[in-house]
Amino acid sequence: MKLSDFDFELPEDLIAVRPANPRPSARLLLAQGDHISDLHVSDLLDIFRAGDRLVLNNTKVIPARLFGTRQRGASVAKVEITLLEPQAQGGWRALAKPLRKVQVGEVIRFSDQLSATVAHKSETDLRLDFNLSGPDFDAALQEAGMMPLPPYIAAKRPADAQDKTDYQTVFARHSGAVAAPTASLHFDEALLAALAAKGVAFTEVTLHVGAGTFLPVKVEDVTTHKMHAEWGQVSPQAATEIAATKAAGGRVIPVGTTALRLIESAAHSGQIAPWQGETDIFIYPGYQFRVADALMTNFHLPKSTLMMLVSALMGAERIKTIYDHAIAQRYRFFSYGDSSLLIP
Repeated sequence: MKLSDFDFELPEDLIAVRPANPRPSARLLLAQGDHISDLHVSDLLDIFRAGDRLVLNNTKVIPARLFGTRQRGASVAKVEITLLEPQAQGGWRALAKPLRKVQVGEVIRFSDQLSATVAHKSETDLRLDFNLSGPDFDAALQEAGMMPLPPYIAAKRPADAQDKTDYQTVFARHSGAVAAPTASLHFDEALLAALAAKGVAFTEVTLHVGAGTFLPVKVEDVTTHKMHAEWGQVSPQAATEIAATKAAGGRVIPVGTTALRLIESAAHSGQIAPWQGETDIFIYPGYQFRVADALMTNFHLPKSTLMMLVSALMGAERIKTIYDHAIAQRYRFFSYGDSSLLIP
């Protein structure tokens, strides 16, 4: 299985830099068996049925991009920081630009309220110890930080105040992600309420999406790729709800690859069970799905692990047909783009 098997040509102008507004007005490609339909996310009301269960990732994206200054004597220099993940020993692992000029022990100031000391430095990143914690840290970060837009959007425009709303799901509850579970960005409160009224059930799980989700695959033999790890939790209640839906013959449909990877991690024994910890599950063709019956997801980067995941679900040749159709019909791609519902 070669990396080139998951490559395709994507016209640059199909990369979305802003989301659809209102959210459910985004287009939806429905791929069910051998059939493809061109719809909108609002049409999910006609597609989902009573007894279906949607699994939602309720992680909350933090405004992880910070612009600060460090002072050495009389000279003041600018530093750009991107938070990656909280560390078990305290503090945050972070990227810095320029990394080589930052020294251990230096204080970086981001606002009147927020600053951090460089506690450790490696060849690739830093560990920062902030002056605040808990709700005080959250409030100061919200004020000082910008949303960590994916590289392919950040290359086209800077993040702004609108992204603090746009790049967050309406059910975000638990802070810790540095990338959004973007398939969920298509839901608003009205669509969720209408689906619930129809008898569609919802289960929330938490997977804190890390910056590793954007890391390129660098090996030609994809089976040797090592996935990044991300922290997640499937609560006892969530596991019970999912198991009950499976037992009743309903469909379990994760919204987004993060929710799918998490529930499949929690079902490593063959059946869904409560689970908490770091998952580095890598799903590629040949994988046997234990829980997910379908997947709602955006359109993914060429040669990415997410292309491999959707190829595992639908079949590699089928995914090529689906993506050829999406490009020909000018669907918008990636985090702020349109959606697909893949039903094997």
